[in-house]
Amino acid sequence: MTRLHDLHSVAGQSPWIDNIRRDYLSGGKLAALVDEGVRGVTSNPTIFAKAIESDNAYDDQLGDLRRDHSIEECYWNLVSDDIRGALKILRSVYDASDRTDGFVSIEVSPTLAYDTAATIESARELHASINEPNLLVKIPATLQGVDAVRQMISEGKSINVTLIFSLDRYSQVLDAYMAGLETLLASGQDDLSGVASVASFFVSRVDTEVDARINAIARRGHDSSAPLRTTPLVRQEDLAALLGTAALAQAKLAYRLFVESLTTDRWQLLASHGARPQRPLWASTSTKNPAYSDLMYVENLIAPDTVNTMPDATLEAFLEHGVIKRTADLEVDAAQEAIDALGNVGIDLEDVSAVLESEGVEAFRKSFDEVLACLDAKASSLATG
Repeated sequence: MTRLHDLHSVAGQSPWIDNIRRDYLSGGKLAALVDEGVRGVTSNPTIFAKAIESDNAYDDQLGDLRRDHSIEECYWNLVSDDIRGALKILRSVYDASDRTDGFVSIEVSPTLAYDTAATIESARELHASINEPNLLVKIPATLQGVDAVRQMISEGKSINVTLIFSLDRYSQVLDAYMAGLETLLASGQDDLSGVASVASFFVSRVDTEVDARINAIARRGHDSSAPLRTTPLVRQEDLAALLGTAALAQAKLAYRLFVESLTTDRWQLLASHGARPQRPLWASTSTKNPAYSDLMYVENLIAPDTVNTMPDATLEAFLEHGVIKRTADLEVDAAQEAIDALGNVGIDLEDVSAVLESEGVEAFRKSFDEVLACLDAKASSLATG
């Protein structure tokens, strides 16, 4: 038994890994991680870009595919094969957990983030082509993406809603999940238990952006040439106390919204037909600021019916020295006070979320473009020997 096993059995949280590579499948690393307690896998275009660009394990298949496929078709074939391999390894977890865990996520193209119809079509194609019950298709939580989520859930497809940065957007995602289930139920599907979903709430990036804004406010307080303040004068020590508070505060309030949603008559009706809760998934859990604990976004967000997807280094740190204690629903009033305090010093969290959403979509789009260029260069090199 490891700390990852205890995290699930004692605290009710499912540890997933936020990484996938061809050599993790062929070399047995993913299977070993599952033995150590990993219960799911998430991926995104940036993860695949790093894997494909740094590993020649894809070269032989790429050379064969390129003979009669476009570069983008090659990408989706390579990625889908990795996902299928991971799905096979995680299938035992899926079956043993009564379809609660054992999921592997693949993301629609980031070029579709603001196109509802194209996202729906892409999600349908990924579910049809991979066709495994423990597959989650990732759809970004843009306004257009939320509409696509609602539609896909109404068709009985399992979805990972990604790039959630604000409480307002998270509320919309919760509503989209329930609305989709209601449509599915109204269509004559009486058993809703085959639909799974997680809502991926990003955490550490929020602190990175908010801390930068707090530090900017502090600098303006010392700069006599700075523009006229639009907020009251704030003491430096009060600003310093707000550093590193935004992400955990938002996540704790998101968990409260999740728990409250399960008590509504609306949800109880769906649950009576087998509907499964759309668990909050804490994403972006690696610590970006070296002044903060390496497990800040893991140890402080532990609670039942949640998922924490960790990159390799964070996962290894938790295996080594993670502390297991229920924390996500503690000091929730203090979390609200922190959010209020941030607003009082001029931090606009809605603007923060808009910036982070745009940056997240753009980062994935850039990775997607880069990996296609890398594949094109590799294919040309392979063709010329």
